[in-house]
Amino acid sequence: MTEEDYKNGQVLLIDKPLTWTSFQVVNKLRWEIKQRFNIKKIKVGHAGTLDPLATGLLIICTGKQTKQIDTYQGQIKEYTGTFTVGATTPSYDLETEVDKTFPTAHITEELLHETTKQFTGEIQQKPPIFSAIKKDGKRLYELARKGETTEIKARTVTVATFEITKINLPEVVFKIICSKGTYIRSIAFDYGNALKSGAHLSALRRTKIGDFSVDDALSVEGFVESLKEDQ
Repeated sequence: MTEEDYKNGQVLLIDKPLTWTSFQVVNKLRWEIKQRFNIKKIKVGHAGTLDPLATGLLIICTGKQTKQIDTYQGQIKEYTGTFTVGATTPSYDLETEVDKTFPTAHITEELLHETTKQFTGEIQQKPPIFSAIKKDGKRLYELARKGETTEIKARTVTVATFEITKINLPEVVFKIICSKGTYIRSIAFDYGNALKSGAHLSALRRTKIGDFSVDDALSVEGFVESLKEDQ
């Protein structure tokens, strides 16, 4: 592709690597495009944040296509991942250490499958305190990392599918198809409570956004290589 192609607008499917922030991926691609075509400025943005400890599909838009970011953000998302039952963390995932442990002897395969029904359809969910949502101009995770607590309002989200695909306690592997704004970490926490135990998210991968699939995505390194091939 040419410089004009990127300025006129491209939709790039990237498989976000573990530990990278979504912003780091955007910055990397922007820098590589600028270097490749020796340009000073180009718009690049992503359509939906993935946490650093998640991998999978990021839709990256360039140039004029950045105007469509809200459209892509609003599409249905599909995730696969793992809940670890019997323990919680303040961040609801592995960003923070386990703070509480709970009994699991009563948890059966039947209970694990049956409890998913409480989390399908329209549900009320509180985002994690460790999230990028802003309150009074500050990201919630900034407050959380300082040890500050704040009241978070519940919001309505839609979960179309919540399936348990493999059980190897304490690990429970799942697939979830859900609306924009759904926090899988919050589902992990609430699911643990519903089991009369606890749970946290120990692995997460976004596999689809609308009709876009991670199967069609490039790694960051793959994208850099493709830029070189255009030379």
